[in-house]
Amino acid sequence: MTVKKTLATLAMTLALPVAALASEGADRLATMLEPLETYQASFEQQILDGSGQRLQQANGTMWLSRPGKFRWEVDAPYQQEVISDGSEVYLYDPDLEQVTVQALDQRVTHTPALLLSGSASELTENYDVTRQQQGSNEVFRLVPKSPDTLFEELEMTFRGEELRGLEMTDSTGQRTAIEFRDVRLNQSIDDSRFTFDIPDGTDVIRDTH
Repeated sequence: MTVKKTLATLAMTLALPVAALASEGADRLATMLEPLETYQASFEQQILDGSGQRLQQANGTMWLSRPGKFRWEVDAPYQQEVISDGSEVYLYDPDLEQVTVQALDQRVTHTPALLLSGSASELTENYDVTRQQQGSNEVFRLVPKSPDTLFEELEMTFRGEELRGLEMTDSTGQRTAIEFRDVRLNQSIDDSRFTFDIPDGTDVIRDTH
């Protein structure tokens, strides 16, 4: 996921049927996500091509408050923000002096970042989920059931109870790998963090689709 474009492991036990794998993975992931009320972290994001060559790197900070509230700020090498107040999503590009506004609808919640702010129970409805243990990490692979999504696979990596990584693969084979650091779970976040006041002189584009 480039922030501009949006706003990636199989295998448990071969003895288990596919339906059981999907059910167990979704249930376990829901168990991991249900206690999450707020989440704060710094992140490093890398965009990789199909061969693993790094195309882009960015750093920033994110805040999340369930349900539906989210703020994603890229600090370097360019500035950009994605903010959800629970009803609308704002994608702000200060360099272009432009903000795109769209409703927080089903398609928007299929973006990896905003997926985290939704209900864990929706995972079983919208994704096929499998789980793999990798040392001390639990890795969940999500494949969307609907074609109307911005990615073809999403991997979520947990260390203990903490979400420490996301990796998304799109239809071209391009991967976006995000590593979270300085994670703070269920600490108070001021609600103003999830409001966005459109700066004077900014072009506003309202996406009605």
